[in-house]
Amino acid sequence: MNPPAAPRRPKVLTAHGDERIDDWYWLRERDNPEVIAHLEAENAYADTILSATVPLRERVFEEIKGRIEESDTSAPIPHGSWEYYTRTVQGMQYPIHCRRPRGGGNEQILLDENVEGDGLGYFAVGAAEVSPDHALLAFAVDTNGGERHVLRFRDLGTGDDLADVVTDTSYSVAWANDCKTCFYVRPDDAMRPFQVWRHELGTPSSDDVLVFQEDDERFFVTLGRTRSGHFVVIDCHSKVTSEVRVIPTDSPDDAARVIEPRAHGHEYSVEHHHSEATGDRFLIVTNAEGRNFSLVAAPIDTPGRGSWTTVVPHRDDVRLDGVDAFADHLVLSERHDGLPQLHVVNVTSGSEHNVSFDDPAYTAWVGANDEYDTTTLRYGYTSLVTPPSDVDYDMNTHASTVRKQQVVRGGYDASAYTSARVWVTAPDGVQIPLSIVHRRDVALDGSAPALLYGYGAYEYSTDAGFRSTRLSLLDRGFVFAIAHVRGGGELGRPWYEQGRMAAKANTFNDFIACAKYLVANSYTSPDRLAARGGSAGGLLMGAIANLEPDLFAAIVAEVPFVDVLTTMLDPELPLTITEWEEWGDPSDVAAYEWMKEYSPYDNVSARRYPAMLVTTGLNDPRVQYWEPAKWVQKLRAASTGDGPIILRTELGAGHGGPSGRYDAWEEEAMILAFICDRVGITE
Repeated sequence: MNPPAAPRRPKVLTAHGDERIDDWYWLRERDNPEVIAHLEAENAYADTILSATVPLRERVFEEIKGRIEESDTSAPIPHGSWEYYTRTVQGMQYPIHCRRPRGGGNEQILLDENVEGDGLGYFAVGAAEVSPDHALLAFAVDTNGGERHVLRFRDLGTGDDLADVVTDTSYSVAWANDCKTCFYVRPDDAMRPFQVWRHELGTPSSDDVLVFQEDDERFFVTLGRTRSGHFVVIDCHSKVTSEVRVIPTDSPDDAARVIEPRAHGHEYSVEHHHSEATGDRFLIVTNAEGRNFSLVAAPIDTPGRGSWTTVVPHRDDVRLDGVDAFADHLVLSERHDGLPQLHVVNVTSGSEHNVSFDDPAYTAWVGANDEYDTTTLRYGYTSLVTPPSDVDYDMNTHASTVRKQQVVRGGYDASAYTSARVWVTAPDGVQIPLSIVHRRDVALDGSAPALLYGYGAYEYSTDAGFRSTRLSLLDRGFVFAIAHVRGGGELGRPWYEQGRMAAKANTFNDFIACAKYLVANSYTSPDRLAARGGSAGGLLMGAIANLEPDLFAAIVAEVPFVDVLTTMLDPELPLTITEWEEWGDPSDVAAYEWMKEYSPYDNVSARRYPAMLVTTGLNDPRVQYWEPAKWVQKLRAASTGDGPIILRTELGAGHGGPSGRYDAWEEEAMILAFICDRVGITE
């Protein structure tokens, strides 16, 4: 079967006197029956090409399912007189949200996603917040992957939904203390969350009050409630600038009050803290004192910058990511030497310490902590060999209790695997962290298959964590590695700055350096090395395919952002304007030139591209489906290699792929089987 060929209908795109010819621009015509027919033909072609891997795919799917405790319960989260948890049931796609009386008692089901999503091809819960009196549930659902939600309210005493329905909402929801007022966020036509509204239960949504609107198209709006329960927080943020407003939860009709007016380049976040030792104050994580951020305190009544006092000063070698406030403790989420750390401060005694972790490469984070007046910190921990764990940590005694560790069925033995973190020299001399895991019995003589994963954007840190699905590769002799490339946040703000805007090429060069390290140090060889990344990591995949195609046997690019220049030139597309501070505004000729230099779609040329599996979602509002669809056409037309270039489109989903867990496992099995097949593993 020959691959589908979309007709070439050249369109001339002009900017700054520069002309680009886009032969497949027309594929963005979402309502054109030819486009849907083409995507369906691509799916049929993908099924045909991947048919040889079906036996392996089915085995991998059964392995994935066989390692997972299909009927399972999360570690309960204490909150007031209740403890909240989710559970899954074998054979069901979605989780069930539950609670029971604290200390034991009968379970109450709050929201069964399987019931709510019955008969729907896609179902996702975007928000689920219990009211302060624990009597009501506000929940928002998305039924097509387009990320526009419907907000509803449930009486937890009767289990019935109220008549109140609010359409076209985003993810954020926050209750006032009267338990009848709920704040929510709406997106604009470009999918930018930009408005905060106030809804009073029992009134029509047409009577809802607009609380705040952000008119600057670079800024997103999110909404939350402080752990203390005293404030609703409205956060406006672009990629490089912040502005925060607060509303007292006891006075929901009050106007939102600005903490510190925005100034370009100033980023900050706000937490509320009150204790006998320190009084009532706002805690603010800010980059006003340095790019790795510091912690300051401000009076409640005069929270502006003129009243700030330093609590934790700026440090050149430590990135402060955030603060969680409890009655007698502060927990600082930090990054040092490329690894996360949790730093605990006793506000009464002034003593402080780090929570200790043993693995050479790991992930740790502050988990769900709904209670304020507690000395117990719930945190999450995982490493390349340690399944995700929920840990209760006594901040006074330093004692840790594992409340739950993900069950890995089938006799998983962590001692059979080994992990390491090494440093790789990039072309400009910078040292890049590389996390590696494999079975101890794998021969490191260059013969092992390997998969290298990367992302590298938005200051997002891709830390080393465990995935049971990965065992299907490791137990087939794979080496798995994560390249912690610049553009992420692993080594603080400078790490991010060195991989964005005009410096974006560092992201690609770092990844290639890591791939060459694996080859040079006999972990693998080019004919056995695969690469994988999604979204902005899909951009990374497109760039390395153009730069070093012979270094990889296969590339998996999931929902890849590959038509950078055309998308960034179109302010009418969802989210484009907000992205200018990440990639550059191509109306500026310098930004246009640096984006054109690396944009994967614009740099496809005649060369031997490796086998590629590309995925997308028709309803994706973040990376439009036509970017990968066009890219695949251009790759096929240019490639001199014989490896297949495959496009797989979820016609009823968005950026995150299928919503059901079994469907997600099926997709993962398809991807892993493709990778195995391309590096010579067939069983």
